[in-house]
Amino acid sequence: MFFDPLYFIIIGPFFLLSMWASFKVKSSFKKWSGYRNSAGLTGAQVARMLLDREGLHNVKVEHVRGSLSDHYDPTSKTLRLSDDTYASNSIAAAGVAAHEAGHAIQHKVEYPLLGFRSAIVPLAGFGSNLSWILIMVGMGMMAFLQTPLGSYIAWAGVLLFGTVVLFQVVTVPVELDASSRAKKVLPEIGLGSPQEQKAVSQVLNAAAWTYVAAAATAIATLLYFLLRLGFFSDD
Repeated sequence: MFFDPLYFIIIGPFFLLSMWASFKVKSSFKKWSGYRNSAGLTGAQVARMLLDREGLHNVKVEHVRGSLSDHYDPTSKTLRLSDDTYASNSIAAAGVAAHEAGHAIQHKVEYPLLGFRSAIVPLAGFGSNLSWILIMVGMGMMAFLQTPLGSYIAWAGVLLFGTVVLFQVVTVPVELDASSRAKKVLPEIGLGSPQEQKAVSQVLNAAAWTYVAAAATAIATLLYFLLRLGFFSDD
């Protein structure tokens, strides 16, 4: 499969999109990490203020190692901020912290897609690891052993990979909604200057493209598998 020209034709454009999106979010974050936000609040302080405003006093704000590894864990009700965000008082850090607080608010209001995404995380994680093995083994058996069993194994892998695609697709509106909430609430805590609004929009919009690219790549990969298994064949 890795030497199949069709694979690169289908996946290639979305792989390039993913690379561009990753570069864009890193460069935007780096740019606005050099500007102190007007309130002088660290990412941790921004997150704590926004959570407390929503009555989410039980949600913890913790530091996690890594770069742009920020995330909200609905299972433990913990908002984890990375090295670049937790103690930084930059505009970029405030935007990312507000975005993650947006996920906690989604959890509070029972935003349906967040609950659905959380529910399929275990299945998608299982599928991402096993699906490729089943597909490769199945296709190999079809090509070299010409046994019907290979088709069944490959299709089982494709079905599992479908859970990965579903997860990536659902992630897009979940992340966009969290970013929208962040942009609305930051001015309410004194971070609403034109420069700050522009900066937060650039950082969060760039991050949104990474989710779009991931979803598009997953869909294109699924399409490739379906083509190779003859799903669209008239025979």
